[in-house]
Amino acid sequence: MAFLATIASEVMAYMRKVILHPATLVSLLVGLFAGTASAAQPLPWQLGLQPPAGSIAEMADDLHDLLLIVITLISLFVLGLLVYVGIRFRAAANPVPSKTSHHTVIEILWTVIPVVILVGIAVPSFRLLCYHDKTAETDMVIKVTGNQWYWNYEYPDEGIAFDSYMVDEGDLQEGQIRLLSVDYPMVVPENTRIKLLITGNDVMHSFFVPSLAVQVYAFIGRTNEVWIDVPTGAQTYYGQCNQICGVNHAYMPIEVKALPAAEYQEWLKSAREEFAMSTPSPAVKPETGSEAPIVLASADWIR
Repeated sequence: MAFLATIASEVMAYMRKVILHPATLVSLLVGLFAGTASAAQPLPWQLGLQPPAGSIAEMADDLHDLLLIVITLISLFVLGLLVYVGIRFRAAANPVPSKTSHHTVIEILWTVIPVVILVGIAVPSFRLLCYHDKTAETDMVIKVTGNQWYWNYEYPDEGIAFDSYMVDEGDLQEGQIRLLSVDYPMVVPENTRIKLLITGNDVMHSFFVPSLAVQVYAFIGRTNEVWIDVPTGAQTYYGQCNQICGVNHAYMPIEVKALPAAEYQEWLKSAREEFAMSTPSPAVKPETGSEAPIVLASADWIR
């Protein structure tokens, strides 16, 4: 008993020191209302979803709120029913137990009501799925390739491609975020619909950016297609690989940087010079006696 009392006192001391610390309580309150904040990144003690960005994320956020209300009401109803049954039909109040075998009305209700609830949930769910499946009307295309443990972004219409690595903690600059900032983010123009072609180059990865409501698996030998709509306003959206992919899985962040149209064009101009995709090398003339030309392989596939 003395041992248990010691453990209990240590736990209470820890709670008073850490959990009930004023700074911790402030962080907790901020996290409670994180859904209304402007940060497109996870916050300490955050309990709500990250603020939605774009129509898909807004619809997903509305569906989440609806489901949360439905789940809460069902949970309260079941809890109240359990309390009522526990009090009303306890042994002291019912010395002779009921021998009721069935009740037609109740059986109809517990069949029809769940069906109505499920149909009510299905309607907005299918509406969101159908809306999310419309990938034809997009303004640009970006190919995303997952590697151990970095991302490669390719802009096929612009002829540029580059790798994106996490910035080491010792190299962080002012304004950069530990475990989230990268050396070369995926840069996109604001107010734009973008088709993402997501694939992998080794093991399974997952491209996950919560604020944009996108989470797609990246498989080797397969390309998954999805689209996002980046809203108006310069903003940076953070995400991470959401599939355990090896020892450095935790160090594979995603940074999506939305820029105004003019700034995006300036970035695109410099990116064409810095990240221009190499073109396949010309065929080398075979030596005498060779049966076929030798083609030097491009280094593009190595990325």
